[in-house]
Amino acid sequence: MNKKLIAIDLDGTTLNEQTTIDPLTIHVIQQLRKQGHIVSIVTGRPYRTSYQHYDTLGLDTPIVNFNGAWCHFPNHADWAYAYHKYLSTDLMHDLFQLKDKKEIQLISAEVGHHVYTSSPYVPYEDFFPDGSEAAEPYTKDLQAQPTAVNAFTPSKHLQHKIEKQIIKDYGDKVEIRTWGGKAPCVEIVAAGVQKAMGVEKIADYYNIPQKDIIALGDEDNDYEMIQFAGHGVAMKNAIPSIKKIANDITDHTNDEQGLARYLAKYFGIELK
Repeated sequence: MNKKLIAIDLDGTTLNEQTTIDPLTIHVIQQLRKQGHIVSIVTGRPYRTSYQHYDTLGLDTPIVNFNGAWCHFPNHADWAYAYHKYLSTDLMHDLFQLKDKKEIQLISAEVGHHVYTSSPYVPYEDFFPDGSEAAEPYTKDLQAQPTAVNAFTPSKHLQHKIEKQIIKDYGDKVEIRTWGGKAPCVEIVAAGVQKAMGVEKIADYYNIPQKDIIALGDEDNDYEMIQFAGHGVAMKNAIPSIKKIANDITDHTNDEQGLARYLAKYFGIELK
Protein backbone atom coordinates (compact mmCIF):
# COMPACT_ATOMS: atom_id res chain seq x y z
CA MET A 1 0.00 0.00 0.00
CA ASN A 2 1.22 3.50 -0.85
CA LYS A 3 2.07 5.91 1.93
CA LYS A 4 -1.12 7.76 2.91
CA LEU A 5 -1.75 11.16 4.43
CA ILE A 6 -4.53 10.73 6.97
CA ALA A 7 -6.12 14.07 7.89
CA ILE A 8 -8.20 13.84 11.04
CA ASP A 9 -10.64 16.34 12.47
CA LEU A 10 -10.85 16.56 16.27
CA ASP A 11 -14.32 17.46 17.61
CA GLY A 12 -16.93 14.92 16.60
CA THR A 13 -14.33 12.74 14.88
CA THR A 14 -11.17 11.87 16.84
CA LEU A 15 -12.51 13.10 20.18
CA ASN A 16 -15.36 11.38 22.00
CA GLU A 17 -18.24 13.23 23.64
CA GLN A 18 -16.05 13.87 26.69
CA THR A 19 -13.62 15.61 24.29
CA THR A 20 -10.90 13.07 25.07
CA ILE A 21 -9.08 10.44 23.00
CA ASP A 22 -9.70 6.85 24.02
CA PRO A 23 -6.89 4.25 24.22
CA LEU A 24 -8.05 2.36 21.12
CA THR A 25 -7.72 5.49 18.97
CA ILE A 26 -4.22 6.11 20.33
CA HIS A 27 -3.28 2.49 19.54
CA VAL A 28 -4.56 2.67 15.95
CA ILE A 29 -2.84 5.99 15.23
CA GLN A 30 0.43 4.61 16.61
CA GLN A 31 0.13 1.54 14.37
CA LEU A 32 -0.54 3.71 11.32
CA ARG A 33 2.62 5.66 12.02
CA LYS A 34 4.58 2.42 12.38
CA GLN A 35 3.29 1.41 8.94
CA GLY A 36 4.83 4.61 7.57
CA HIS A 37 1.67 6.64 7.05
CA ILE A 38 1.38 10.35 7.90
CA VAL A 39 -1.29 11.39 10.39
CA SER A 40 -2.09 15.10 10.75
CA ILE A 41 -4.67 16.90 12.84
CA VAL A 42 -6.82 19.33 10.84
CA THR A 43 -9.11 21.24 13.18
CA GLY A 44 -11.09 24.39 13.73
CA ARG A 45 -9.52 24.70 17.15
CA PRO A 46 -6.66 27.03 17.95
CA TYR A 47 -3.33 25.40 18.69
CA ARG A 48 -3.70 26.22 22.39
CA THR A 49 -6.61 23.74 22.65
CA SER A 50 -5.28 21.12 20.24
CA TYR A 51 -1.64 20.63 21.20
CA GLN A 52 -2.77 18.43 24.10
CA HIS A 53 -4.33 15.98 21.65
CA TYR A 54 -1.33 16.27 19.32
CA ASP A 55 0.88 15.20 22.23
CA THR A 56 -1.52 12.45 23.35
CA LEU A 57 -1.30 10.87 19.90
CA GLY A 58 2.49 11.24 19.89
CA LEU A 59 2.49 13.10 16.57
CA ASP A 60 5.47 14.73 14.89
CA THR A 61 3.75 16.11 11.80
CA PRO A 62 2.35 19.45 10.64
CA ILE A 63 -1.02 20.55 12.05
CA VAL A 64 -3.79 22.74 10.64
CA ASN A 65 -5.62 25.07 13.04
CA PHE A 66 -8.45 27.58 12.72
CA ASN A 67 -10.11 25.65 9.89
CA GLY A 68 -7.13 26.19 7.61
CA ALA A 69 -6.10 29.73 8.56
CA TRP A 70 -2.86 28.47 10.14
CA CYS A 71 -0.78 25.55 8.87
CA HIS A 72 2.42 24.94 10.85
CA PHE A 73 4.83 22.31 12.10
CA PRO A 74 5.23 22.35 15.89
CA ASN A 75 8.87 22.60 16.97
CA HIS A 76 9.88 23.42 13.38
CA ALA A 77 9.65 27.23 13.25
CA ASP A 78 11.38 27.46 9.88
CA TRP A 79 9.10 24.97 8.08
CA ALA A 80 8.99 26.26 4.49
CA TYR A 81 5.38 25.19 3.83
CA ALA A 82 3.87 27.09 6.77
CA TYR A 83 1.36 29.88 6.25
CA HIS A 84 -0.84 32.09 8.45
CA LYS A 85 -3.90 34.07 7.28
CA TYR A 86 -5.22 37.03 9.30
CA LEU A 87 -8.31 39.20 9.65
CA SER A 88 -7.91 42.97 9.67
CA THR A 89 -7.98 44.93 12.92
CA ASP A 90 -10.95 47.02 11.78
CA LEU A 91 -12.96 43.92 10.93
CA MET A 92 -12.19 42.44 14.36
CA HIS A 93 -13.59 45.54 16.07
CA ASP A 94 -16.69 45.44 13.88
CA LEU A 95 -17.33 41.80 14.73
CA PHE A 96 -17.04 42.44 18.45
CA GLN A 97 -20.10 44.68 18.19
CA LEU A 98 -22.10 41.46 17.83
CA LYS A 99 -21.56 40.86 21.55
CA ASP A 100 -24.68 42.91 22.29
CA LYS A 101 -26.92 40.47 20.44
CA LYS A 102 -28.97 38.26 22.76
CA GLU A 103 -28.16 35.19 20.65
CA ILE A 104 -24.45 35.45 21.52
CA GLN A 105 -22.95 34.38 24.83
CA LEU A 106 -19.33 35.23 24.10
CA ILE A 107 -17.05 36.58 21.38
CA SER A 108 -13.34 35.88 21.32
CA ALA A 109 -10.41 36.92 19.13
CA GLU A 110 -7.39 34.66 18.67
CA VAL A 111 -4.18 36.68 18.38
CA GLY A 112 -1.02 34.60 18.41
CA HIS A 113 -0.86 32.80 21.75
CA HIS A 114 -3.38 35.24 23.25
CA VAL A 115 -7.15 35.13 23.29
CA TYR A 116 -9.29 38.20 23.98
CA THR A 117 -12.90 37.83 25.10
CA SER A 118 -15.95 40.07 25.32
CA SER A 119 -16.75 38.91 28.85
CA PRO A 120 -14.74 37.71 31.86
CA TYR A 121 -17.16 34.79 32.13
CA VAL A 122 -15.82 31.90 30.04
CA PRO A 123 -18.25 28.96 30.16
CA TYR A 124 -16.65 26.65 27.62
CA GLU A 125 -14.28 24.19 29.25
CA ASP A 126 -13.32 22.41 26.03
CA PHE A 127 -12.48 25.67 24.24
CA PHE A 128 -10.95 27.41 27.27
CA PRO A 129 -9.45 24.51 29.28
CA ASP A 130 -7.67 26.96 31.60
CA GLY A 131 -10.88 28.89 32.23
CA SER A 132 -10.98 32.66 32.39
CA GLU A 133 -7.28 32.71 33.27
CA ALA A 134 -6.53 31.87 29.65
CA ALA A 135 -8.35 34.95 28.37
CA GLU A 136 -7.64 38.66 28.35
CA PRO A 137 -10.38 41.31 28.20
CA TYR A 138 -11.12 42.75 24.78
CA THR A 139 -11.00 46.55 24.49
CA LYS A 140 -11.51 48.90 21.55
CA ASP A 141 -7.87 49.92 21.94
CA LEU A 142 -6.63 46.48 20.89
CA GLN A 143 -4.37 46.86 17.87
CA ALA A 144 -3.84 43.40 16.42
CA GLN A 145 -4.69 41.22 13.44
CA PRO A 146 -6.43 38.09 14.72
CA THR A 147 -6.32 34.71 13.06
CA ALA A 148 -9.96 34.15 13.93
CA VAL A 149 -12.92 35.69 15.70
CA ASN A 150 -15.35 33.26 17.34
CA ALA A 151 -18.97 33.85 18.26
CA PHE A 152 -20.38 31.34 20.74
CA THR A 153 -24.10 30.60 20.93
CA PRO A 154 -26.11 28.44 23.35
CA SER A 155 -27.66 26.30 20.60
CA LYS A 156 -27.19 25.10 17.02
CA HIS A 157 -30.34 26.96 15.97
CA LEU A 158 -28.95 30.29 17.16
CA GLN A 159 -25.58 29.41 15.66
CA HIS A 160 -27.07 29.33 12.17
CA LYS A 161 -28.98 32.57 12.80
CA ILE A 162 -25.74 34.38 13.64
CA GLU A 163 -23.98 32.76 10.68
CA LYS A 164 -26.59 34.20 8.30
CA GLN A 165 -26.22 37.66 9.84
CA ILE A 166 -22.43 37.66 9.43
CA ILE A 167 -22.68 36.45 5.83
CA LYS A 168 -25.14 39.26 5.11
CA ASP A 169 -22.87 41.92 6.63
CA TYR A 170 -19.37 40.67 5.75
CA GLY A 171 -19.81 37.88 3.21
CA ASP A 172 -17.10 38.92 0.76
CA LYS A 173 -14.53 39.70 3.46
CA VAL A 174 -14.63 36.51 5.50
CA GLU A 175 -14.97 32.75 5.47
CA ILE A 176 -17.37 31.32 8.02
CA ARG A 177 -17.36 27.83 9.47
CA THR A 178 -19.62 26.39 12.15
CA TRP A 179 -18.60 23.66 14.51
CA GLY A 180 -20.00 22.27 17.66
CA GLY A 181 -19.21 20.01 20.54
CA LYS A 182 -20.41 21.44 23.82
CA ALA A 183 -19.90 24.99 22.57
CA PRO A 184 -21.63 25.79 19.24
CA CYS A 185 -19.26 28.19 17.55
CA VAL A 186 -19.32 30.42 14.48
CA GLU A 187 -15.69 30.85 13.50
CA ILE A 188 -14.80 33.79 11.26
CA VAL A 189 -11.51 33.68 9.34
CA ALA A 190 -10.05 35.41 6.29
CA ALA A 191 -11.84 35.01 2.96
CA GLY A 192 -10.80 31.89 1.07
CA VAL A 193 -9.61 29.96 4.12
CA GLN A 194 -10.60 26.30 4.36
CA LYS A 195 -9.15 23.10 5.79
CA ALA A 196 -8.26 21.73 2.35
CA MET A 197 -5.63 24.48 1.96
CA GLY A 198 -3.65 23.07 4.85
CA VAL A 199 -4.13 19.45 3.80
CA GLU A 200 -2.76 20.28 0.35
CA LYS A 201 0.34 21.94 1.86
CA ILE A 202 1.06 18.94 4.05
CA ALA A 203 0.58 16.55 1.13
CA ASP A 204 2.99 18.61 -0.97
CA TYR A 205 5.59 18.53 1.81
CA TYR A 206 5.49 14.73 2.03
CA ASN A 207 5.08 14.34 -1.75
CA ILE A 208 1.82 12.45 -1.32
CA PRO A 209 -0.57 12.62 -4.31
CA GLN A 210 -4.18 13.64 -3.81
CA LYS A 211 -5.41 10.09 -4.47
CA ASP A 212 -3.50 8.92 -1.39
CA ILE A 213 -5.09 11.42 1.00
CA ILE A 214 -7.67 10.11 3.46
CA ALA A 215 -9.72 12.67 5.39
CA LEU A 216 -12.19 12.04 8.20
CA GLY A 217 -14.68 14.59 9.53
CA ASP A 218 -18.24 15.26 10.62
CA GLU A 219 -19.16 18.96 10.36
CA ASP A 220 -19.63 21.82 7.92
CA ASN A 221 -16.01 22.92 8.40
CA ASP A 222 -14.81 19.56 7.03
CA TYR A 223 -16.67 19.88 3.71
CA GLU A 224 -13.82 21.00 1.42
CA MET A 225 -11.33 18.66 3.10
CA ILE A 226 -13.59 15.64 2.60
CA GLN A 227 -14.23 16.71 -0.98
CA PHE A 228 -10.54 17.32 -1.71
CA ALA A 229 -9.25 14.02 -0.34
CA GLY A 230 -8.84 11.03 -2.60
CA HIS A 231 -10.85 9.12 -0.01
CA GLY A 232 -13.16 11.27 2.10
CA VAL A 233 -14.81 9.61 5.10
CA ALA A 234 -17.79 10.95 7.01
CA MET A 235 -18.40 9.89 10.58
CA LYS A 236 -21.63 8.06 11.35
CA ASN A 237 -22.55 11.12 13.43
CA ALA A 238 -21.74 13.54 10.57
CA ILE A 239 -24.23 16.07 9.26
CA PRO A 240 -26.12 15.02 6.08
CA SER A 241 -24.19 17.33 3.72
CA ILE A 242 -20.90 15.69 4.72
CA LYS A 243 -22.27 12.17 4.30
CA LYS A 244 -23.56 13.13 0.87
CA ILE A 245 -20.12 14.01 -0.55
CA ALA A 246 -18.06 11.37 1.31
CA ASN A 247 -16.66 8.26 -0.35
CA ASP A 248 -17.49 6.25 2.74
CA ILE A 249 -19.17 6.50 6.15
CA THR A 250 -17.93 4.94 9.38
CA ASP A 251 -20.05 2.25 11.03
CA HIS A 252 -19.65 3.85 14.44
CA THR A 253 -19.89 7.35 15.88
CA ASN A 254 -17.10 9.35 17.47
CA ASP A 255 -18.37 8.15 20.85
CA GLU A 256 -18.10 4.52 19.68
CA GLN A 257 -14.45 4.68 18.55
CA GLY A 258 -15.66 5.21 14.99
CA LEU A 259 -12.43 6.68 13.61
CA ALA A 260 -10.23 4.00 15.18
CA ARG A 261 -12.44 1.11 14.07
CA TYR A 262 -12.73 2.42 10.53
CA LEU A 263 -8.99 2.97 10.08
CA ALA A 264 -8.15 -0.36 11.71
CA LYS A 265 -10.37 -2.17 9.21
CA TYR A 266 -9.09 -0.13 6.26
CA PHE A 267 -5.42 -0.73 7.08
CA GLY A 268 -5.72 -4.23 8.53
CA ILE A 269 -4.74 -3.28 12.07
CA GLU A 270 -5.56 -5.77 14.81
CA LEU A 271 -7.60 -4.22 17.58
CA LYS A 272 -6.67 -4.75 21.20
